Amino acid sequence: MSAARIVVVGTGYVGLTTGACLASLGHRVTCVDVDEAKVARLSAGRVDILEPGLAELVAGGIAGGRLSFVVGAREAVRTADGVFLCVPTPMGAGGSADLRAVEAVTAEIGDVLPAGCALITKSTVPVGTSKRIAAMLGRDDVPVVSNPEFLREGTAVSDFLNPDRIVVGSDTHAAARWVGDLYADLGAPVVVADAASAELVKYAANCFLALKLSYVNSIAELCERLGADINLVTEGMGYDKRIGRTFLKPGPGWGGSCLPKDTSALVKVAESVNYDFRMLTSAIDENIAQRDRIVAKIAGACGGTLAGARIGVLGLAFKAGTNDLRDSPALAVSSVLGALGAEITAYDPAVDGGLPGLGGGMTVVDDPYQVAKDADVIVVLTEWAEFKNLDWTVIAEAMEGDDVVDTRNLLDPTTIIDAGLSWQGVGRPRAAGRKRVAVS
Repeated sequence: MSAARIVVVGTGYVGLTTGACLASLGHRVTCVDVDEAKVARLSAGRVDILEPGLAELVAGGIAGGRLSFVVGAREAVRTADGVFLCVPTPMGAGGSADLRAVEAVTAEIGDVLPAGCALITKSTVPVGTSKRIAAMLGRDDVPVVSNPEFLREGTAVSDFLNPDRIVVGSDTHAAARWVGDLYADLGAPVVVADAASAELVKYAANCFLALKLSYVNSIAELCERLGADINLVTEGMGYDKRIGRTFLKPGPGWGGSCLPKDTSALVKVAESVNYDFRMLTSAIDENIAQRDRIVAKIAGACGGTLAGARIGVLGLAFKAGTNDLRDSPALAVSSVLGALGAEITAYDPAVDGGLPGLGGGMTVVDDPYQVAKDADVIVVLTEWAEFKNLDWTVIAEAMEGDDVVDTRNLLDPTTIIDAGLSWQGVGRPRAAGRKRVAVS
């Protein structure tokens, strides 16, 4: 198709990635935000989000005249062919999705959208939102389309440009087809559906992944109790094409900006039609239990009590490759440790102490070796590859204790043992090192 005039409302992970990638496909894109300082930074090519390849795409779009940033959506949409809503839909009261930002933008731009302009929800929204937006608009000449995103933080640009599928849904079939054609150069399968089905696809996909993660964490617990090795168990499972290899790694629980709010939202959607989604609520409960098990494992390494224990934490972001702290399991575990009296020193290559969301009483340092000073236990909570390459002999010399709790099964146990430390992961046999003798 010929280049379309696109407006993207919102410049977070989804909005900025969507705008920059659509511009790279040849469309003329205007990204809108309410934060004047942020718009100024983006207009100068400065990207705050840690996302591989995103800053380069933004710079290329600006240089090529295909990407621009403005404050305020009302004027920007007047000549648009399509408007993407990429605003936050966080977990609201009671667990339902909070649609106030979606509704506010719809109210702001509804009367100035050109006839025939598609209003496209990219944000994750509950089933029925397209009908709700259409009712708010009250315009038969503006089709509403659901086009859910399937981007993973840390690989968002790659995911956008190399999608498994494109999902579009609308009660106006031609509008759904037009939105699908925006991605034609990507050569991905396009699933054209009604609006309700498209909206449910995103929740169904994310909640399935949450179920899979909770399941593998449960199997890891069984491995510990039965003397099995989760690495070998999941290797054997992963060869089965019906199961696959992805999302079979145990850890301290799932988190981030999507899975917690999407699982909660789908439970609420199910409740609204009198369906008790027990499988999903069990997965949520299991996720909480996994974090408690991790805390108990760390307490065991501290001799059974966390009061006064000095714990060095490696990793705070919810996953490697991002600086996102939203619903980070690393922060959740650290907060419990702190509440139980532990003294925590933490390091993350993408996080500094000035960022919001850090637990009180936690000292955040800018050198991974600092977390080891006088530490009783070192805990790996985020799977940053650089942690594998640390000099663990240096860390051992700085520690007071001997234990490393690797909640991501990231490290080579042999390396830890050779440094004179003990290693324990999740769902794997403990590797006990030789006790170090203090030098007087």
